[in-house]
Amino acid sequence: MAAEAPFSDETLAWMARAALRLPAGDKARWPLVLRTIEEMSAAEQRDPAWVYWRARAIRAGASGGPEGEGARALARHALESIAGPLGFYQQLALEELGQRLHLPAAPVPLVETEREPVRQHAGLRRALRLMSLGLRGEGVREWNYALRGMNDRELLAAAALACEREVWDRCIHTSERTRDVADIGQRYPLPFREAVLARAGESGVDAAYVYGLIRQESRFILDARSSAGAMGLMQLMPRTARWTARRAGLAEWRPELVTERDTNLLLGTTYLKLVLDEFEGAQAMGAAAYNAGPSRPRRWREGAVVEPAAWIEGIPFNETRDYVKKVLSNAVVYSARLRQQHGSGTPPAVFGPVSLRARLGERIGPRDPAAPVENRELP
Repeated sequence: MAAEAPFSDETLAWMARAALRLPAGDKARWPLVLRTIEEMSAAEQRDPAWVYWRARAIRAGASGGPEGEGARALARHALESIAGPLGFYQQLALEELGQRLHLPAAPVPLVETEREPVRQHAGLRRALRLMSLGLRGEGVREWNYALRGMNDRELLAAAALACEREVWDRCIHTSERTRDVADIGQRYPLPFREAVLARAGESGVDAAYVYGLIRQESRFILDARSSAGAMGLMQLMPRTARWTARRAGLAEWRPELVTERDTNLLLGTTYLKLVLDEFEGAQAMGAAAYNAGPSRPRRWREGAVVEPAAWIEGIPFNETRDYVKKVLSNAVVYSARLRQQHGSGTPPAVFGPVSLRARLGERIGPRDPAAPVENRELP
């Protein structure tokens, strides 16, 4: 009978994260990462995060010359097993292999005989009616129940119906349930495009980063409200919205304005730019600050200088760690989508790079003493 592992997968995950935060030149770093991951259960090791870091550790420990080719081949094989255009570690693996991101081809277009049964589906009709009456929670539950047992084509048709009705969260959620196809237009829609591009441009933030954040924050629901009280497309807390309204020079501020689309975009992009400026333009720290408040990433950046992916993996809040990964990987996809639609002549700064590593930058560490004084007023 196999001996029981001395540590749980959760404990081992935190041990691996601690090892990743060791300085890059520490000789114990990669052996410790590899040993810790290999003590995890087989199921945990299949998580793309640990596939990626195990591959990096194997490659780092490979001998130079022909004798290390077996280890390098093993690392390549592991990266190839997860590489793809959708997902944080999937995109990192793709770039580690020296490949460029290409969005999946669009599925075969739906025909009317596929669309009509979904339009007439009693459960979906009830769900849409409930949501139109302001009963969003009830409508979402009805919608999700109606999706049970649908095949990929039916799910695409249901997602298309939600997109047509501009119920963007159900559009995305439904399309993400497909197994063998991926409709990027449904999974990464571009609602309010002219308004988002205009506000992002005025605020000096790349539009794909803004889209990536909104997709994670609200799924493009204008009146979205979190359990903590954040509201609107860019999920602003009342205090943050009020403070930013003053900074943005709004002549009149009323709390109900926070769910008005253009006002929310103005305040959200203004605040996001202030957050990015606070962290020297680092998109990983900017996203972490937007989710968890700026005081936390100020603390999290202290210690050794590390590569940004390792810094993200070491974020101590599960929600914020997942959030930062998704915002950044979303932004890469949105940059590719926007470039497809606007052509290659658009200046790169408008949409940001179609590269996760370019968005991550080279390193994260303590604040440069020569950097401007911290903005402690930033909520």
